[in-house]
Amino acid sequence: GLIGRSWAMVFAAGGFKVKLYDIAQQQLTSALENIRKQMKEMEKSGFLKGALSAEQQLALISVCTDLKAAVEGATFIQECTPENLELKKKIFSQLDLIVGDSVILSSSTSCLLPSKLFTGLKHVKQCIVSHPVNPPYFVPLVEIVPHPETDPSTTERTYALMKKIGQSPVKLNREIEGFVLNRLQYAVISEAWRLVDEGVISPTDLDLVMSDGLGMRYAFIGPLETMHLNAEGVSNYCERYAEGMRLVLNTFGPVPEFSGETVQKVNQALSEKIPVVPKVLDARRKWRDECLTGLAKLKTQMKSD
Repeated sequence: GLIGRSWAMVFAAGGFKVKLYDIAQQQLTSALENIRKQMKEMEKSGFLKGALSAEQQLALISVCTDLKAAVEGATFIQECTPENLELKKKIFSQLDLIVGDSVILSSSTSCLLPSKLFTGLKHVKQCIVSHPVNPPYFVPLVEIVPHPETDPSTTERTYALMKKIGQSPVKLNREIEGFVLNRLQYAVISEAWRLVDEGVISPTDLDLVMSDGLGMRYAFIGPLETMHLNAEGVSNYCERYAEGMRLVLNTFGPVPEFSGETVQKVNQALSEKIPVVPKVLDARRKWRDECLTGLAKLKTQMKSD
């Protein structure tokens, strides 16, 4: 799928040999074609990641329909199956029987807790969640979430590997529903939904508040640094604004149902802007990825300066 292909590109850009595994040969053939096309396009536009050429990176990627052969000699295994607990548990139980004691077993899951995925496995100390942001080739954040029994060395090795391939890893000290990124994302979506539902603002204007307001700031600094810079430090910010923040936060409503008339209202507004037609959606996603690529390049240049 998309995440697996993107991970393959990220690891190849970092100079690592990658073996893509799937039970369906057609999926692998399609993945290689897609990866080749993307890499060639990015090389042409100057957005290809890593020091190697597109051909050199492509030469590092091979495919396999046999799981045992696919993981032979591997030091790191990144699972990218659909977000289905039983399917993921099945693949990890299969891996548990054939891997050694040094390979890291990592999952791309965005919401399944490590304790639900890995408990009972013989190699549980080597298991971890490495949750990317879609698409990981363009958005570097990776949430590293340990199982309660994960060995600290597994966390450190995963963190070091993610840094080496150019991602931006963050370590969670313990598992929590939704991890951190989705908890923040859902908090924003929840209040956005309430504001539209209550008729305070239109769906398109709501999105503009983020894209041309908060989002511009958050592309470079987070909410805590924003507090720090918007006053004479965090302590001063809390002294000035804590009461006002509490007053506003106490007016927030319950968690929305995400159903009924508001779904129709939001869907209609977004569909007028971006019709729900595969060709149109794909074009908009391509535009989004180009924007993310340009932003990533700008951020890299700013850091080096």
